[in-house]
Amino acid sequence: MTERAVRLPRVRASELVGRGWLNTGGKDVSLADLRGKIVILDFWTFCCVNCLHVLDELRELEAAHRDVLVIVGVHSPKFVHEADPVALAAAVERYEVHHPVLDDPELVTWSAYTARAWPTLVVIDPEGYVVAQMAGEGHRHNVEVLVRDLVAEHEAKGTLHRGDGPYVAPEPVSSTLRFPAKAVALPDGHLLVADAGHHRLVELEADGETPVRTIGAGERGLVDGGPDEARFSEPNGLCLVPDALRDELGYDVLVADTVNHALRGVRLSDGQVTTVAGTGEQFMVGAADNVRPAGGGEPVPADVRVGFTAPARDVRLSSPWDVTWSAELGAFVVAMAGHHTLWTFDGAQGSVTHLAGTMNEGLVDGDAAQAWFAQPSGLAVAPDGQVWVADSETSALRRLDPTDRTLHAAVGTGLFDFGHRDGSADQALFQHPLGVAVLPDGSVLVADTYNGAVRRYVPPAPDAPAGTPGEVSTIATGLAEPSGLVVLTGPGDDGLVVLVVESAAHRLTRLALPAGLVGEVLDAGAHRTKRPVTDIAPGELQLDVVFTPAAGQKYDDRYGPSTRLQVSSTPPELLLDGAGDAVPLTRTLRINPEVTDGVLHVTAHAASCDADPAIEYPACHLNAQDWGVPVRVIDGAPTVLTLPLHG
Repeated sequence: MTERAVRLPRVRASELVGRGWLNTGGKDVSLADLRGKIVILDFWTFCCVNCLHVLDELRELEAAHRDVLVIVGVHSPKFVHEADPVALAAAVERYEVHHPVLDDPELVTWSAYTARAWPTLVVIDPEGYVVAQMAGEGHRHNVEVLVRDLVAEHEAKGTLHRGDGPYVAPEPVSSTLRFPAKAVALPDGHLLVADAGHHRLVELEADGETPVRTIGAGERGLVDGGPDEARFSEPNGLCLVPDALRDELGYDVLVADTVNHALRGVRLSDGQVTTVAGTGEQFMVGAADNVRPAGGGEPVPADVRVGFTAPARDVRLSSPWDVTWSAELGAFVVAMAGHHTLWTFDGAQGSVTHLAGTMNEGLVDGDAAQAWFAQPSGLAVAPDGQVWVADSETSALRRLDPTDRTLHAAVGTGLFDFGHRDGSADQALFQHPLGVAVLPDGSVLVADTYNGAVRRYVPPAPDAPAGTPGEVSTIATGLAEPSGLVVLTGPGDDGLVVLVVESAAHRLTRLALPAGLVGEVLDAGAHRTKRPVTDIAPGELQLDVVFTPAAGQKYDDRYGPSTRLQVSSTPPELLLDGAGDAVPLTRTLRINPEVTDGVLHVTAHAASCDADPAIEYPACHLNAQDWGVPVRVIDGAPTVLTLPLHG
């Protein structure tokens, strides 16, 4: 057994309490039922792209150790829609979660384990004690080492019990489409659909129902080739290549192949699929190996900021969710949901460029180099060249001006406020929108996913005074997680037809929009993300991000400092001192006694690699997490805030 890393004091794990269980055949599961197994609690919520990254990180580990390891997903929702048990069951199916899931809508188990961020992993040993807690993504190696050590330790003690766990696979459901994500109209009138749940593309007749052909083998993977051998992994966005570029590029449709962290080109004549951007590995913020060096050799650290350009096949991408063509930029725009940015892809040059976003999560407008996004997931270009963005985690509709490279929020205020409210755009609310489309009159349709609605934003008139907000109305409700929109020309003068990708209903739905379109004005209320609030004292607050390299690893300082800590707050006045970017994972903050509550935004990175000098090519890993910690400022409250990155 390798030398073990420092662990938490032995603390008995809290019982698993929630509304019910999924993937257990209808049975409840207690910690006593799991005694003798290594247990990993994965605190997640299905809106969170970082949580989806962790699901992918755990797949191989889960398969390799299924006789001794039980992963339990503890679903602790952020949005109201995520607390719906039907929506949760659909998400468990959609993301191929092959372990028990505890439905924790009231955050009871979340609170018992003092989780502060999505995602958080808690490791429990076979005797029922918590031995590690880690927030964020990038922990696959840490968990592998810890599981290996625990297997050896408890097998020697006789406290490890091999055998099947409590997972019961649900009955498979057959359908033409399974959780379709986006769609695009083809030149011949057919429709091409990103059939994400089947890991393929499906071409349909113009009726949106009759299959013509499939492109992709229907199994998760990253394989180029013909329509029967190519593989995708949860493809999402689709974009037609401009006519003038198709012969030069050799493909007709660009696909955001989300879980493969890649862009794929599809030639419609024969269904040939080619990877055109990405390495197939996930970009990790702050990592030294995000850019593959030309000619092989050691990776060269790159300062990946706005304006950075590199060969498209040499750069790791991060969950590209949608793509669109911008004539003004002369390139495809890519919504890089995984690290909260926009990029461009130039197919002719074979390059990608970081277009907007700092890789911090939130809603900050202004210059593209300073802007913050939160899982941008839908893109559309207006006739005037403006790029509209569905920024899902901030429940916002935003606009990128390609001329001066500035961002403007039309609807939305930040990470924690959402709802279904129409009217003046400065008061309107969405709930995790994933799709956007522009109508010929310049108004914008939004697939308001978690409200099950299609909404319409009408910009202010050109001659309106500066600062005048637009108007928001509701076009349709009762839809099952609409995630994509395609605007089609209606017959004659009957207006337009909008094709809605109803992801959770596994279908496409047609909406007729009359020429004199006027949406309904609804107000179903406002909501704020509910999480336990942390009490802190005014004045000096010691922030301590705990990180311990895994057994056999050390801090990786080959390319400079191995850690990084960024701190900010909402409102900014909450922090009198301590905001900014620095190396150490500890910092003294000064909390404003005049501000009663707010959110501390903390981003931490820590790099580690194999410690054995005999290893010629050490394995290196980056651990990263963004925390948004709701705080209440109270005299006499704690003066220390501890956040476990890995401890």
